[in-house]
Amino acid sequence: MNNNKQILIKLLNLIYPPKCGICGKLNNNFLCKKCYKILENESKFVIEKNSSTDNVYNRHFYMFKYEGMIRRIILKYKFQEKSYLYKSIVYFLLKNKKMFKIIKSYDTIIPVPISRKRKKERGYNQSYLLAKEIANNTGIILKNNCIFKTKNIIEQSKLNKEERRKNIQGVYKLKNGEKLENKKILLLDDIYTTGSTVNECLKILKQARPTKMDVLTIAKD
Repeated sequence: MNNNKQILIKLLNLIYPPKCGICGKLNNNFLCKKCYKILENESKFVIEKNSSTDNVYNRHFYMFKYEGMIRRIILKYKFQEKSYLYKSIVYFLLKNKKMFKIIKSYDTIIPVPISRKRKKERGYNQSYLLAKEIANNTGIILKNNCIFKTKNIIEQSKLNKEERRKNIQGVYKLKNGEKLENKKILLLDDIYTTGSTVNECLKILKQARPTKMDVLTIAKD
């Protein structure tokens, strides 16, 4: 089965050769050296410890401030049907040895879910694609069937901090919580702004009694 999969991947690479998601140059890593260097110059590996009683998590990890090239990449990724950009983003993320080591220390990675309506409109959950690629390259377990968004709401980006907190309340539901008991959970989202979304997700995931819960995002606004 693995041999068949490898053959299929090789055939697909011949038909659709891998390219840098940013500039389009042929590149097996989906990120060329030039674009990698630009991102490297903009990046800053941050471990942000929780300093507020409002936050459920212990630590938040991120690589970028939400500006410059990474902001343009994320906007294209989320809103311009450039789903393939997840490979470029994850390749850069995991090239950072500290980030790779931290991610490997968790049992499970969980993407922040989106509603069925939003997924139908966009065609994919951007956080799920990132989490799946991270899991494939680190060996930690992807869980995409434990927390669900039960209704569509106003986009958080259109609201202020207090409106975001109220808007997101009660929209997530836990399923298969037993799979998360005594696990070290890393919740993944693309952007961290006020923390309302990740905190609401983690409040629900806490019901499963994990031993640890932290947050990974690509950028912080």
